[in-house]
Amino acid sequence: MSFPSEYAQKLRATLDSIPLDRVDELIEIFREARDQDRQIFVCGNGGSAATANHFACDIVKGASFGREKRFRIQALSEQVPTMTAYANDVGYEVAFAEPLRNFARSGDVVLIISGSGNSPNVLKALEAGREIGCKTVALTGRGGGKAGPLADFAIEVDDTHMGRVEDAHMVITHMVGYHFMERE
Repeated sequence: MSFPSEYAQKLRATLDSIPLDRVDELIEIFREARDQDRQIFVCGNGGSAATANHFACDIVKGASFGREKRFRIQALSEQVPTMTAYANDVGYEVAFAEPLRNFARSGDVVLIISGSGNSPNVLKALEAGREIGCKTVALTGRGGGKAGPLADFAIEVDDTHMGRVEDAHMVITHMVGYHFMERE
């Protein structure tokens, strides 16, 4: 079997393992945040940062443009000058938590995306969100790491391959975003 065929076969199994009832619950978390005019913050590292940025774009434009009810979402990973200033001057582990302390309010939503669930900066973002009184959400893989139990709500992708975990995270964020684009 060729590598692309093998990867596609394993990816289908990974996608089939996504707990769709949990995705429905995540959609409700987003609906509630939108309807209550709450801010949503999303972050991740590397490929997960790209997913966070992509997701924020989908929600800001695709799920909000021309609609009476709009989402207030921002990807902390898009704030490159702020993120690198904290990384350089204080430490990368606070690069997401400290901006949350500036902008997040009780009742807002903090969503971290992490293949391992163990990156110190996303863990500190969850901790800061909890201290502020935010609803904390984690998309993880590889057993959930420390982020899964730390979050108020988590969806773990049941795979250990980082590429397939990242693929599944993108699919989950598309499920959420396109729900609002096509259904509401």
